[in-house]
Amino acid sequence: MADRTTSSITVDADRAGVMAVIADFPAYPDWAGQVKNAEILTSGADGRPETVRFVLDAGVISDTYTLGYTWHDDESVSWRVVEPGKMISELAGSYLLASAGSGTVVTYELAVDLTVPMIGLIKRKAEKVIVDTALKGLKKRVEGR
Repeated sequence: MADRTTSSITVDADRAGVMAVIADFPAYPDWAGQVKNAEILTSGADGRPETVRFVLDAGVISDTYTLGYTWHDDESVSWRVVEPGKMISELAGSYLLASAGSGTVVTYELAVDLTVPMIGLIKRKAEKVIVDTALKGLKKRVEGR
C-alpha cells in the first residue's frame, strides 16, 4: 500500500454526533464533494454499515468500488476495498475521533493505489483533495445539524 495522506480538523460536536454523520452513507453526496453515490450493501448486528458501494468522481480518479468497514464504537472506523473498481485497485483509510473539550478532533487517513500508472505527486495531490474536502464537508455537515 502506498504512503498515506493524513489530515485533522476540530468539529464542534461530540464523537457520537460526528460518527453518526460518518455512518450516514446515503447522505455523502450532500457533503463529500467527490462522492456521487453511496449505497449500503450490508450492515452489521449493530446496525452500522459493513459494505458500501461508492461512485466517486475526483477529477483524475473516477470509479465505482465497494469498501468494507470496521467500526470501533465512536472512537474510529476503518475501511478497505473489498471489490476494486476499474481505476482503484486498493483504497484504505480511517477516521479517528478524539474528544477535545466540547468538540472532537477528527483525523482522516487515506491511501489509494490505482490500476493505471500515475505520477506520485499527482496521486498524492488527489488524495489530499479527497481528504481535505471530506474533512471540511464533515465539519460543515455535523455543525449544521
